[in-house]
Amino acid sequence: MNSATTRSFPRRLLVSALLLGSLTVWVAAAQQNSSPSQASAPAGKDSGARATAANTFHEDWNSISLQTSKFDPQPPLLGQKENLPDKSFVRELYQVQWRPNDPLDLYVIRPKGVAKPPVVLYLYSYPSDTERFKNDGWCTRVTGGGFAAVGFVSALTGHRFHDRPMKEWFVTHFQESLATSTHDVQMILNYLETRGDLDMQHVGMFGQGSGAAIAVLAAAADPRIKAVDLLDAWGDWRDWLAKSNLIPGDERPRYLTAQFLKSVAPLDPVRWLPRLKSRAVRMQYVEGTLGIPAECMKRMEAAAPKTVEVDDYGDERAFYKAAAGGRVFEWIKASVAPGPESKEVAKNVPNRHYYPPEGETIR
Repeated sequence: MNSATTRSFPRRLLVSALLLGSLTVWVAAAQQNSSPSQASAPAGKDSGARATAANTFHEDWNSISLQTSKFDPQPPLLGQKENLPDKSFVRELYQVQWRPNDPLDLYVIRPKGVAKPPVVLYLYSYPSDTERFKNDGWCTRVTGGGFAAVGFVSALTGHRFHDRPMKEWFVTHFQESLATSTHDVQMILNYLETRGDLDMQHVGMFGQGSGAAIAVLAAAADPRIKAVDLLDAWGDWRDWLAKSNLIPGDERPRYLTAQFLKSVAPLDPVRWLPRLKSRAVRMQYVEGTLGIPAECMKRMEAAAPKTVEVDDYGDERAFYKAAAGGRVFEWIKASVAPGPESKEVAKNVPNRHYYPPEGETIR
């Protein structure tokens, strides 16, 4: 059992989990991990880079780009392929790896009958693991209309948490978690380009919570991501670390030191959101979502360019009403669809919506 499952995180952390559900229906390929474990650094003192003894690998945790890092991608290992006649999709599970001691499971789910479908990457919030990618209902919804879905989890999450003390977690090594996951997105795109069966001219990303924060960073670093859909995005690290109720009280002081805050400042979505003016971006917040202080939500929305669509939901019921039945994925699909169906960046049009509208109540 990993630390994500042993920590006391309330179930309401993942707002969309009730919509999408999870069902483990098939067994993943056994992970191969013969490299010696790396020693973990204390909070706030993570090195900006790590290297193997052979100096074939170097990763810069201070940059969202790959340009100042050197990776050693291994050939993808196909663990399972599921192509059943009663399903509308083909589901493949790969193990991919480009840094020592950190193999990750990558799900590539393609709609049947579509030669080169447009692609949406899905990254959910810590502590989500890969269960939803094994869910037939989820796969049916995300591939509906002829779209490929690519699912994975962030660093220090689920099966990617190992060889570290159990008391540590995603935020203990926040700089590492954010930077390496942002690099992962770009390395995954590199791999997808080599396949030849996907439309890599039409790529989007759906992120939730910590996954939404990483989606902002990845889109700012990589122009291949044409559209970004953000649900309850984490961000504004100084206030988030000080006020989020996801942070255990006894740990909070170590995250508010000048050194720790300096380490994550270059990885704050508030800094990078203004760079996404030319992309199709939607930002959704559900009021009262656990872990997101109101101040941080306002700061994130204020940092967004005027071209960003902002949808605020008065409570969870308002969100479910708008998003149930796979409708939560319709926006990102429309944004990456080729041809006239694709969304263009809106200019000089009202792009802020409130659900329920002001003055109305949910019945």
